[in-house]
Amino acid sequence: MSRAVSIDRSARENKMLHSPISRLIPEMAIPTIVAFLINSIYSLADTYFVSELGTNATAAVSVNSALDQIIMMGGSMLAVGANSFVARMLGAREKDKADKALSTAFYLAFAAGLVLMVAGTVFMLPMVNLLGATDTCRQYAIDYATYVLLAAPFMASTFVMNQCLRAEGSAVLSMVGMGFGGILNCVLDPIFIFGLDMGVKGASVATAISKLVSWLILIYPYAAKRSLLRLSVRCVSFDWGILSQIISVGLPSMLRSGLAVVAGILLNNIAGEISDSVLAGIGVSTKVMMFPFSIILGFGSGFQPVAGFNWGAKRFDRVRESYRFSAWTALIGAGVMALVLGVFAEGVITLFAETDPEMQRLGALCIRLQCIALPIHAWVAVVNMFCAGLGYAGKAFLLATARQGSCFLPILYPMAVLWGEIGIVAVQAVADVLTLVLAVPIVLLVLRQVEEKRQQVQAEEGNALMQE
Repeated sequence: MSRAVSIDRSARENKMLHSPISRLIPEMAIPTIVAFLINSIYSLADTYFVSELGTNATAAVSVNSALDQIIMMGGSMLAVGANSFVARMLGAREKDKADKALSTAFYLAFAAGLVLMVAGTVFMLPMVNLLGATDTCRQYAIDYATYVLLAAPFMASTFVMNQCLRAEGSAVLSMVGMGFGGILNCVLDPIFIFGLDMGVKGASVATAISKLVSWLILIYPYAAKRSLLRLSVRCVSFDWGILSQIISVGLPSMLRSGLAVVAGILLNNIAGEISDSVLAGIGVSTKVMMFPFSIILGFGSGFQPVAGFNWGAKRFDRVRESYRFSAWTALIGAGVMALVLGVFAEGVITLFAETDPEMQRLGALCIRLQCIALPIHAWVAVVNMFCAGLGYAGKAFLLATARQGSCFLPILYPMAVLWGEIGIVAVQAVADVLTLVLAVPIVLLVLRQVEEKRQQVQAEEGNALMQE
């Protein structure tokens, strides 16, 4: 078995270091994109079926999007940090450190999910009120949150397994685990919501079951020892050298999730003061935009381990090439997606709001405005993944916290006060444009450093040849 794993590891190393970038990154990214797309169906499927119960129920699911993001915080820091560290350690052929990073991140994420489950269950009512639930949708929000919280430990630790499978080049395994859960959720939703007459609570049960199934699928390669990495309690290590790498790179992702929670809560509360239609319209449009965002994030997640692996292996020429290919692909792809989705925005939003014209109007406008900024969002996401993959934690932090933090929060209330509901639906698009101010100087600096390292390696190789 060890010989087979050794051969497999050698083949994957060869692929990461020698396959053409234009083929390698799509090969790594496509399974991840598919997984993220199907995973985004979790919440969108819930919203679609729940919309049959009325605008108030739809608003409740929108409110609980912030709960999903809170759970994501429990695993995102550990998952993204472990992904970057594992990719670099595998590139440097230090597998023991990679095993320790995976195991430590997994068990810490599971523990974080347990804490969230207990705290959320005990403080359910104040929690849903804080998330932005109105008087008319509060009970729906409680019904939905109840069972999602039970799945929190599995959701948080799933992120770690998903990211680390991609870091070792097993993107297809990641896709299968995440994808099957998404498909199962679509099947279970109508059964529990309508067939068993559970309403909003049924959507929550379907989501919790689907998340658990994804967790079981993803843990199988580790349990069956079919992964390059070892997942075991014995590999858990609190060595600060490993933890600091995981935390420093993963912290921006956690803060990004945290800022998304804060932004979502503030947005929900402001929108809810106007009406459930405004709250539901913004919530649905956000979930619709998860589809192009999932493609962008999936592509960036396929690019990040390629950049990180080659950085660890000191193939700086491939690091530079991988960024250029990814940046242009993201810009062009986002432009095409923006055009298509912008044209069909009204038809898409009507699927979730057949009897609510106000929700249709605001939801379509929100989609179109975000489509205008979509190419910018895609490019900034690639730059963010570039910094994270290379271990530039500070720069990744600035970019990860910009979209719904430094470029979003300062303009939220002014836009709401000046332009009311129009300002609320436009705020995210404006924030996306503002992120350029940070991304441009950061990427220029990182590219210059990559080039300096490439020239240094080239000079060292030349000196070695002359000495021979």
